[in-house]
Amino acid sequence: MDKSARVLLVTALMILIACGGRPPDAQKAGFINRSRHSDAELQAIWATAQQSIAQSIDLNPLQQSSPGVPPNVLPGDARAIDIKPTELLVDPIPDVSSQAFFVATGIRRTSPTGMIPCPKPCNARYAPAYSFYQPELTKYAASWDSQPDNFSVILEYEFENHILHTLGYNTKWR
Repeated sequence: MDKSARVLLVTALMILIACGGRPPDAQKAGFINRSRHSDAELQAIWATAQQSIAQSIDLNPLQQSSPGVPPNVLPGDARAIDIKPTELLVDPIPDVSSQAFFVATGIRRTSPTGMIPCPKPCNARYAPAYSFYQPELTKYAASWDSQPDNFSVILEYEFENHILHTLGYNTKWR
């Protein structure tokens, strides 16, 4: 490579770096965090979900609420440890009101309900949280933000779903 080509290459790299340029993979890694929790907290919850999937996989916890449905539990999948979030939107949405929840379900809950509408293809009309994979997102009832322990449990479950989906498992009953 001649001197003028090297100068041009170095100049282009400096401009790219100055403009915040990063390799394509670096731009996609991590969370789009709209929660009240830090990225470090979300990463810790993600790591817990990875460990859980690496140890054991329950593919049908929702289906098990029906009478006579046995658990579909598989051995863990060590590949879970290598799965990283990729521009995963983590976003609170307002809880459904207790009145709207009662009208829709006949179940009384105090406000905040801790529930949000779960759009199709969800298996339930309302849930504390849900995830989609295209685009990657997890939405949760905003009231969970003020309950760190419950927030962690809810997000761990949803992050497990993202990991399982990435690994090719059927998450229909999760």
